[in-house]
Amino acid sequence: YTTLFRSGGEREAEPLRATFLDVGQGLVVLLEKDGRHALYDTGRDSAGLADSLLKRGVDRLSWVLISHGHLDHAGGFLEMATAISSGRIRVERLLMGPDTAAGWVRDSVLALSARFKIPVDTLVRGDTVFLAEGARLECLWPVAYGRFGENRASIVIKASLTDEEASGSMLFTGDLDSVGERRLLELSPDLEADLLQVPHHGSSGSSTLRFLSQVSPRYAGIGVGAKNRYGHPTGEVLQKLRYVTGDSSAVFRTDVHGSFGFEAWPGVGLVIP
Repeated sequence: YTTLFRSGGEREAEPLRATFLDVGQGLVVLLEKDGRHALYDTGRDSAGLADSLLKRGVDRLSWVLISHGHLDHAGGFLEMATAISSGRIRVERLLMGPDTAAGWVRDSVLALSARFKIPVDTLVRGDTVFLAEGARLECLWPVAYGRFGENRASIVIKASLTDEEASGSMLFTGDLDSVGERRLLELSPDLEADLLQVPHHGSSGSSTLRFLSQVSPRYAGIGVGAKNRYGHPTGEVLQKLRYVTGDSSAVFRTDVHGSFGFEAWPGVGLVIP
């Protein structure tokens, strides 16, 4: 990446980068700022996540956030066990939500974190996640006083820059369903973002027009496998995304585009590198 300098040699702040990795039918978003890396979700357990990270030069993760306990979002953490145990990849912290639908995937993730002595934190609305100076990652969902399981328990994170000229926010939603979208808007009626990770791979059970129009993203990103048996993303959701973005070329999909990324620059906004 190019490093920019202000006149007189002062180094400018680097952007916040988000890369949707092509892992088939699942979701992995690699976040980066100032040489620090983190993951929002880990995809399935057969997508070769550890090798993908190492090929990108990523051998240390400040944290891994698992939005909820489904295999296509949490399975990659299980697959990374060999790389973690051998020291090829280091995970400093694991972030999870208060998902009440405990199952073998969630239990296995927690067992591995205990085995490798990786600290575990529970995220709820109002918590802030640290990655690097100048970047704010705020948890918007779920709320601490609720009981949610399955897709509705998905952790929603809004990432933005804290610079006084900051712009270029990103909203990551996991598999949040339409009821969760409605509840989130009740709590955050002014919610907007320049980039939206489309909920639940573009399923018809998410991405209501009310939610999409309120967030009003310039770009949309979908983690989805080619010719998947679920029919994701649905034509209905793609049409709604065209309505709100105003341009079908603003919708990016891993099954069509492979891995793709965005950068949020202070004073510039969200750009496609």
